[in-house]
Amino acid sequence: MTDGQDAQPTLLTETEAAGLLRLSPRTLQGFRVRGGGPPFVKLGQRVLYRVADLDSYVEAQQRRSTSEGS
Repeated sequence: MTDGQDAQPTLLTETEAAGLLRLSPRTLQGFRVRGGGPPFVKLGQRVLYRVADLDSYVEAQQRRSTSEGS
């Protein structure tokens, strides 16, 4: 599935999403169990991530100091 303009996929696999976020796939798995990670889509047995959701997740993680809450 692509958005048509730049032929970049709009849905990423767990491995692709982890690579984009520079996290391990196990970290994303942990987020899904405990919560607190990016939103995901479940299609049958497959777990996929929307690029727009990953972008929003990264933006929401921005901090100005280490004393800011998580």
